[in-house]
Amino acid sequence: MISNLRDVTFRQLRALASVAAGGSVTAAANKLHLTQPAVTLQIRNLQQLCGLPLLQRTSDGMILTPAGQELYALYERIEAAIDSCATSLDMIVGRTGGRISIGAVSTAKYFVPSAIAAFSKLHPGTDISLTIVNRQEIRQALRGYALDFAIMGHPPPDIELDIHLVGDHPHVVIAPAGHRLANASELAAVDLAQETFMSREPGSGTRFLMEQFFENSYLEPQIGMEMGSNETIKQAVIAGLGIAFISAHTVAVELKEGRLITLDVAGLPIVRQWFVVRRKDKVLLPPAQEMLDFLVANGKQFLPQTPTGAAWTDPRPAPVK
Repeated sequence: MISNLRDVTFRQLRALASVAAGGSVTAAANKLHLTQPAVTLQIRNLQQLCGLPLLQRTSDGMILTPAGQELYALYERIEAAIDSCATSLDMIVGRTGGRISIGAVSTAKYFVPSAIAAFSKLHPGTDISLTIVNRQEIRQALRGYALDFAIMGHPPPDIELDIHLVGDHPHVVIAPAGHRLANASELAAVDLAQETFMSREPGSGTRFLMEQFFENSYLEPQIGMEMGSNETIKQAVIAGLGIAFISAHTVAVELKEGRLITLDVAGLPIVRQWFVVRRKDKVLLPPAQEMLDFLVANGKQFLPQTPTGAAWTDPRPAPVK
C-alpha cells in the first residue's frame, strides 16, 4: 500500500482532473485560474506521493495513465461527497428541499419531464437537474458520481448498477401517411430492403436495436441520413424522405393525429423496457431516494400511450443484462 496517499490534497487531484479534461497544463491553468508552473507543481507533488506516472503525453494531448485513472475516480468520489454534504447542509438550514441530479437518454424526454413535474408537486422545495443525452454519454456519466440515477433502456453491463423496471418500451417502423406499404399486412424485413431509413446516430440505443433487428434478418438497412434527434427524424419521415425504426413513445402524438403510420412488419413491435439505474456504490440522499422510489412505483403511468390507448406487449421481453 502507498502510505503517502493519505497526504494527497484535493487541490492536487483537481489539478490532475483539469489536465485530463483539457488535455494540457495550459488548459488546466486557464480553468483553475492558476499559472502553468503552479499546476505543474501540483501534478509533480501528486506524482511523487503516488510513486507512479499519472499522465502520458500523446499527439492528442495529455491522457491519464492507469494510475492516473484511479486517482481521477477518487477525485470524482470526493466531488460527489462534497456536493452531497452541501445539499445536506442546505437542507438542515432550510434553504432547499434537496438537490437531485438525473440523467436520461434522449428518447426518455417524452415522459421523464411529466414524472418530474408530478414529483415536484409533492416536493415543491426540491431542486431537480435533468441532463438528456444519448446512451453512450449516459454510460460515461454513470462511470462518475455526479448523477444520482439515470433513466435508460439498455443498462451498461460493465458498471455495477442497481436496476429498477419502469415499464415497457415498444419500437416500430414508421412511414408517412400514404406510403406504398401503408395497407400491406405481415410484411417481412426483406420487404424493407429497398427503403431508405432515417436513422439515429451510432451510439444511440435506438440505432443499436435497429441494427440488431436487421442483423437477425440477415439484412443491412439502407441509411439515408443519420440524425441526433428523434424530432428531426419524425419531420424527415413526414416530409417523405424515408422511413424510420424508432421508439413508439416518440411518435405517439403523430400516430394519433394520422401524420405518421406504423408498418405491419413481422417481429415488430420490438418491446424493450425502461429502467431507472444507479451505481451500486452511489449513496443517495433522502430526496434522490424518494425520487427514485417514486419513479419505480409510478413511472409507468407517465409513459406515452399508443394510438389505441394500450401498451404493446412482447411475449418474450428482453432480459436485463
